[in-house]
Amino acid sequence: MPPAPPATAKSDFPWWLAVAVAIALAAAIFIAASDLYAQVFATVAKGIGVTIFVTVVAFALACAIGLGVALMGLSGSRWLSQIGRFYVEIIRGVPMLVLLFWIAFAGAPAFVAAWNALTAPLQSAGLFGELLVRDVSLLWRAVMALTIGYSAFISEVFRAGIQAVEKGQIEAAKALGLTRTQRFRLVVFPQAIRTILPPLGNDFVAMVKDSSLVSVLGVADITQMGKIYAAGSFRFFETYSIVAYIYLILTVGLSLALRALEKRLRHQHEE
Repeated sequence: MPPAPPATAKSDFPWWLAVAVAIALAAAIFIAASDLYAQVFATVAKGIGVTIFVTVVAFALACAIGLGVALMGLSGSRWLSQIGRFYVEIIRGVPMLVLLFWIAFAGAPAFVAAWNALTAPLQSAGLFGELLVRDVSLLWRAVMALTIGYSAFISEVFRAGIQAVEKGQIEAAKALGLTRTQRFRLVVFPQAIRTILPPLGNDFVAMVKDSSLVSVLGVADITQMGKIYAAGSFRFFETYSIVAYIYLILTVGLSLALRALEKRLRHQHEE
């Protein structure tokens, strides 16, 4: 049989993206032309800033904690390794919504009680005031819940990426006299990041969607603003269509940006 013809640029054209962009533009024109949809969009869009803030802060903290837990699991210490594994398995076994409620209504009060107990002598001396549960905002409780929940998944991404680095590279770094920290910073992590980036990007996009869960705490994100508007106007179809539209714009846009970054890094590595 003759070999199959090579794929052409025409066959590689992202038709799905062209259709998605056309639909998004048509929807944007329709929203701008409709007073009702424009009003709904203006109301719901007020929560975009909160959604972005929650996602970016929680993801950055989750990456820092996840990297630390991954390094604990890969360390030579049996105790650190077991503690890291315990953290990952326990946190991954709890649904995100349940974890959100637990952090908000059980973890936060427990933290406040522990903080007041530890700082009691300083409070008696007038150096600190007593911390109250209401002083810990629901926004930050939501951020910490997403941080803890995603750090367990992200730690596994880091662990797999680090373990994917060839052992010969590490042995060569040892032969050059590099310390453990220098080997990780100069040899292991720069190579692991190419493996880590795609699943890490997927987790970031997933966190954008899961940030909608913070609405159950009354945090004024996109979903919460939609719930408030729909409850007052009974325009459920229009409101939640706009909510879905905004989330799609955010997630698809992020996915395309991350895919372009991944492609660029791959080309740089090949060069």
